Order: sequence, then structure tokens, then C-alpha cells
Amino acid sequence: MPASRASIDTVIALLAGEGYARAEPAILQPADVFLDLSGEDIRRRIFMTQDAEGRDWCLRPEYTIPVALDHIASGSTEPAAYAYAGPVFRMRSGEPGEFRQAGLESFGRADFTATDAEIMALAIEAAAALGLEAPRIVMGDVALLGALLDRLAVPQGARRRLARAIVQGKGADAVAALDPPAPDGEAAHAGLLKALEGQDPKAARAFVEDVLSIAGISTVGGRSAADIAERFLARAAERENPVNDDVKTLLGRVLAVSGDPDAASASLRALADQAALDLNRELDAFDERTGFLAARGVDVGAIQFSAGFARNLNYYTGFIFELHDPARGDGKPAAGGGRYDNLLGRLGAQRAIPAVGASLWLDRLAGEAP
Repeated sequence: MPASRASIDTVIALLAGEGYARAEPAILQPADVFLDLSGEDIRRRIFMTQDAEGRDWCLRPEYTIPVALDHIASGSTEPAAYAYAGPVFRMRSGEPGEFRQAGLESFGRADFTATDAEIMALAIEAAAALGLEAPRIVMGDVALLGALLDRLAVPQGARRRLARAIVQGKGADAVAALDPPAPDGEAAHAGLLKALEGQDPKAARAFVEDVLSIAGISTVGGRSAADIAERFLARAAERENPVNDDVKTLLGRVLAVSGDPDAASASLRALADQAALDLNRELDAFDERTGFLAARGVDVGAIQFSAGFARNLNYYTGFIFELHDPARGDGKPAAGGGRYDNLLGRLGAQRAIPAVGASLWLDRLAGEAP
């Protein structure tokens, strides 16, 4: 406990000096927020209880959402920077369910690349203050990947499968997920998909919703009948227009790009030029962020950018990163974060609020055994 207390004081003092005010959200949090954002699967990983009215609550599983909720409740319309450190509670395989986390969040700043660099640089500085002076740094860029998929008009169903494969660490091999599932896997609803092919989207959506209604289905796995109908429509459209081989080849080459940020940027620009795709805005922002990192004293040559690196692609919207302790053999990060511009809107903010942040696992930085 004394070592953890010292770690908390160290991080809070460092971030306070950079203008990050300490946030102390309640330990007991409304569970529905986490279930809505992460799906029912998270229920088995959080510690839940109920109040006298039957409402579900949980012990704080992380800090970002509680800090964001408190910021929204404050009604502030000004940019804000928060630091935090304390206990969080989550079921983890092979690790304690109660552990200490520290971190920082920046809400509302419009200078995206400068803020990205600040968050990453401060996470590196905080990790160094806690003893991790030479971390292995991994970085990715969700916005860049998303822009590429947009330019290539990759269907939503294929994008979801690709995202899952990337999160699973398949790298360039993730492109195999772009192919529609084998017909045998769709046998139960092949007739419905066939009936939807080529139909007017509005009428087809109404048809699917009617079928589900007749079957007495209103929700499945947290998805509404309308959501399920959209999935059927996307699958039907994909059967008609599968991702072609040229697109899969290009995506495979892009996902294989890795190296320091400058080398990776050059490789990505070359691939975009060869495919006659305009990614200049995203790559200019990428290079600008690298420049801000260098200006803050980060050795950008030590950063390993990987186009196939991912954290949670449903959560992050821009750059992402992790710090790893080379002495740990379990592959778990000591710190990580990135940009997540959509979160505060999903939590109820009345206007768009840019957001970027990072968390540090104090138990891992303390050198505790994996």
C-alpha cells in the first residue's frame, strides 16, 4: 500500500504541474452506462449490485467513463484537463480484481495533434517517474484506417469483421475476414438474405422488422429489431458486392506497414499514391503529431508504428498507443490510450466534445509479477 500511495502522489503531482486537475469520481457507478457501451459481455467482468429500487450499479471498472460523466454533469463548455489515480475493480484473468489505475483525460481541445502528443508524452513521462524509463512504445491510427476503408467503400459488415480480426492481433492476415461467411454458416437465414438482395432498402428494412415482430423478437444481444434488420440488409448487400481482390491486396499491404512514424508515413503515402487514393489530410495530421511528439522530447525513432495495431476499434477514433515493459513476459501494457471523440456524445453530451486520454496500470509499473 505505501508503494501504491507513493505512485499515486507521484502521478498526480506530475500531471497537476501540467494543468491537469484531479478528478475523483464516485467508486459506485451506474452499471447501465457500461453495459450500453460495451454490451452484455462486460457484465461478467464487473462487480455489480442493486439498490432498493432495483437499479444496477457497479464498482468503478475504469476511470474514463466516470470522469466523462462528471464533466458532462458539470455543464462546462470550456476545454478541461483531468488527472486521476485510485482503485478500480474488474475481473482479470490471473490478476487481482481490485487494482490501482492512474491517468489523464483532455476534453474539448481543438488542436487535435498537439493534444494527442501531449497525452502520449505525459504518459511516457509518468511511466518514467514510476520506474519504466525505456518502454517499448507501440502506436496505431484508427482514423487513418477508417479513412482508407471509406475511400475503398468497404461494406460495414466487412469492416466489422476486419476490425475484430485486427483486435485479435491478426495484422495483415486480417484481410481474410473481409470475405463473407461461408454459405453453410448462413443456412438458417439464407432464404431471407436471398429475398433481400436487390430490394429497396426502406421496404426491405420494414420486411425484416415485420419478420422479427411475427417471431416475437424485439432484442437480441442488446440489439433492437431495427439494428438486426440493418445487419441483414448489410449482409445482403455484401453478398451482391463482395470486396474485390485488388482492395484486399491493398489493405493487406497497408496493414503490414510498420516502423518508426516517419518511415511508416512514407510507406503509407507511397501505397496511397499507387492506388490513387487521397489520404493527404490524415497523413498530414499523422506527420504533424509526430512533429509535436519530437518537440516534447519524445524519441520518435523509438516508437513502433503498426497499421495493424489496435486496442478497441469501437471505442477509439484516432491515434492509439501502448507502453510495454520489456521485462514483463505477458504482453500486457503498462499504459495505453488514444483519441475517442465519440464517447462523450454517446454518454449524453449535448455537443461534440473532442477527447483523448491515457491510463497507467500502477500494479504493472510497480514491477509486480505477471
